[in-house]
Amino acid sequence: MLKRFISYYRPHRVMFALDMLASLLVALIGVVYPMITRAMLNDLIPNRKYRLIVWFGLMLLGLYAVRMLLNFFIQYQGHMVGVHMQAQMRRDMFSHLEKLPYSYYDNHETGKIMSRMTNDLMDISELAHHGPENIIISSISIVVAFIYLSTINIWLTLIIFAAVPFLVIISGVLRKKMRAAFTETRKSLAVINAALESSIAGIRVTKAYTNADKEAEKFEQGNTEFIEARRDSYKAMGQFHSGTSFVTDIFNVIILIAGGLFLYDGKISFGDYSAFIVSVNMFINPVMTLINFMEQYQNGVTGFERFLEIIDEEPEKDAPAARDIGHVDGHIELRHLTYHYDVYDKDGKKIEGETPREVLTDVSLDIPKGKTFALVGPSGGGKTTICHLIPHFYDFLKGEILIDGREIHDVTMESLRRNIGIVQQDIYLFNASIKDNILYGRLDATDEEVIEAAKRANIHDYIMSLEHGYATEIGERGVRLSGGQKQRLSIARVFLKNPPILILDEATSALDNTTEILIQQSLDELCRGRTTLVVAHRLSTIKNADEIAVISGGKIVEQGSHEELMEKGGMYKDLYSLQFRANTGEKYVAPESLVS
Repeated sequence: MLKRFISYYRPHRVMFALDMLASLLVALIGVVYPMITRAMLNDLIPNRKYRLIVWFGLMLLGLYAVRMLLNFFIQYQGHMVGVHMQAQMRRDMFSHLEKLPYSYYDNHETGKIMSRMTNDLMDISELAHHGPENIIISSISIVVAFIYLSTINIWLTLIIFAAVPFLVIISGVLRKKMRAAFTETRKSLAVINAALESSIAGIRVTKAYTNADKEAEKFEQGNTEFIEARRDSYKAMGQFHSGTSFVTDIFNVIILIAGGLFLYDGKISFGDYSAFIVSVNMFINPVMTLINFMEQYQNGVTGFERFLEIIDEEPEKDAPAARDIGHVDGHIELRHLTYHYDVYDKDGKKIEGETPREVLTDVSLDIPKGKTFALVGPSGGGKTTICHLIPHFYDFLKGEILIDGREIHDVTMESLRRNIGIVQQDIYLFNASIKDNILYGRLDATDEEVIEAAKRANIHDYIMSLEHGYATEIGERGVRLSGGQKQRLSIARVFLKNPPILILDEATSALDNTTEILIQQSLDELCRGRTTLVVAHRLSTIKNADEIAVISGGKIVEQGSHEELMEKGGMYKDLYSLQFRANTGEKYVAPESLVS
C-alpha cells in the first residue's frame, strides 16, 4: 500500500522536494533561538557584550522573516501538491468506476461511492502534504535536538531519550484502538451519505406520499449511528492524546528534577541549565508533532484503504483475443444460455456459500437480421436479464450469445455496444441542455443531425416552442420534462446513434395510453430496418412482432407469432386475455398458468 501511495508523488517530485527543503530550513532556523539564548546567558550578558546582543537580535529577526516566507511556501505549495495528488486519485477512481461492470452498481450505493470520492480523498490529500513533512522533518529535528542538547549536557539528554520507548509503546497501543474507531466512523459516514442521496433523490415521492416524518426517522437513525461511531473515535482519540501528553509532561518533570540535582552537584552551570530548559522544546515539539500526526495518519490511511477497495475492484475486461466487431447486420443468436445472480451483503461484498439465484436456464433464441422479436411473460422471468446480456453488461459462464455468428466474448465490449441502441422504461437524462442529452447518442454529430433525430422522435416542435430551444436546461434527471418528453428525448438519442440492433425494455410501460400511442409511433419509426428486441408489458404493442417468446421462471415456455400463440391457447393467450378484459373492465379470473 505504501508503494502505491508514494507513486502519486512522482509527477510532483520537484515541488515536493522544494517543500521538504523549505520545511528543513524552517526546522533549522528553530535551532538558532535556543543557541542564542545559551550564548547570552553564558557569555554575552555576564560579559556585557551589548553590541553583540543587538546584532544577534537583528540576525534572529531576519531569520524569522525568512522563516515567514518559507512557511508561506510550505502552506501554499505544499498543500497544492496534496490537492494535485487528490485530483489524480479522484481521476483514477472515476476512470476505474467507468470500467466497473453493471453488477458493481447493483450492489453498491451511490452515496457510499460519493463518500469515498469526497471525504476520504480529502483526508488523503492532507496526509499527502503533512505526512512526509511531519515524519521527515520531525525526525531530523529530533536528531538535531539530540546533538545540540548533548553539547549542553549529555547525561540530561540521555535521560530524556530514555523515556522515548515508553511513549512509543503507549502510542502504539492506543493507536490500534483509534484506527479501528476511525474505520467504523468512515463506514457510518458512507451510510448516512447514501441515505441522504436516496432521500434527496426521492424527495418528490416523499412529498407526494406525505412521508417526510418517515424519511426524517430514517435519517435520524443513520445520524445517531454516526454520532455513536464518532463518539467512539473521539474517545479513542482522547485516550491517545491524553496518554501521550501525560508522558511528555513527565519529560518536563524529569528535566526539572534531574537538572536541579545536576546544578546542585555542580555538574551543570546555571546558564546551561536555563538553556537546556529553554532548548528542550526542540526535542519535545517534534515528538508531539509525530504524536498528533497519528490522528491525521489514521484518517488518511483509512481513506486510502477505502480508495484502494474501489481501485482493486475487478473491471470489465475484454478477452485477450477480442477484436473490434465493426458494423454488424444484426443477426442475434442465444444458445443454451444460463445465468444466475450472486448474493451480496449490504456493503456490496459477495456472500460466499450462498446459493446463487438462477434467472435463466438453457435459453435459446434466433433473431434474424432486421426482424422484431418480442419477449413477454410474468415479472421476474428473465426478460430484462436477456436485454442486459446481449450488450455484455453482465458476464455469463454457460451458453453463447452470437452477433452475426461471432460469440460476444470474442469481440470488444465497446465495439459491440456501439452497434446496440437501448430505450428503457427508466430514462436517465443528464442535468444539461436538451441538445447535450441528444448528443449523448453520438458526440461528434452536427446540429443538423441532432435536429433531424429530434424530428424523427417527434420532439422537435416541442423543443422549438421553448424559449431557449435546444439550449434549454432540463434539470436533474430531466425533472422539467414530462414522462413522454423524456422518452422522446431518449428515442432521439438512439436515432442519432443509428445502431443496427435495438433493445426496447418496457419502453412505454410507465406511460398513459394516449402518450403511449404517440410514443409508439416514434418507436415504430425507430425500429424500421433494425433488428429489434422488445420487452413488453402491454401485449397490444407487440402484436405485429415477427416472433414472440413467452418466458416464465427463466425458461422459454412458448414461441411463435401472435396468431400462432393465440391459437395454441397457452400462457400467452392467458396473458393477452387477462389484459384485454382488464382494459374493458370485464371481470376475469386468472388461469392457473399465471398464478402457479
